[in-house]
Amino acid sequence: MTRHLIDNHHSPHPSHQSPPCLTCRVLLLLDLQVSMLSSPTEGGVPSSQTVYRNIEHILDRARSAKQPPRIIHIRNSGESGDPDAPNSPGWQLVFPTLEHEFVIDKLKNNAFAGTKLAELIPRDAELIIVGMQSDYCVRATCSAALGRGNTVILIKEAHATYDRIEVWNGGMVTIARDVESEIEAELEEAGVNLLCMSDVPHLFSDR
Repeated sequence: MTRHLIDNHHSPHPSHQSPPCLTCRVLLLLDLQVSMLSSPTEGGVPSSQTVYRNIEHILDRARSAKQPPRIIHIRNSGESGDPDAPNSPGWQLVFPTLEHEFVIDKLKNNAFAGTKLAELIPRDAELIIVGMQSDYCVRATCSAALGRGNTVILIKEAHATYDRIEVWNGGMVTIARDVESEIEAELEEAGVNLLCMSDVPHLFSDR
């Protein structure tokens, strides 16, 4: 299967222009890479297995929908020596991409910053977001999407992060699940719509 890799420094070739966004709905998969979705003992987030299964289910639903959303995979490119350094095993996407799906490489937390992502997402599109990490790319990208006028949906238990060491509080640890809940509350207050995995069967239908 083919997919479109969007070059962030040049305009996409005409043959690689995105098909019309008929449903004005986009599924954005953030940083679903081997480095963070491997086993926790190998460097993955604590909930890697659960989040992998949930996102796999969401992606399957999106692909099989009567009117599939535009599907965009975001891939973070770390620095040399990082777990997600370009072309390293940890940099690879965990879900193979299909025809008419897009892959965009990024360098910053906000997936819109320095990329062609805005060209693929109409300002009136409904944007469904899943992925990594809750307190970095998920937070920054949700906030940026709200700022440009998109309706934003974040799926609970389909985003994740690591435990957080509280450097200014004696080195105490806030577990990942609590960090994820903090981000959900923050984003919901800002205007993001939170949905549960039980809502997924209706997510890509005419609702």
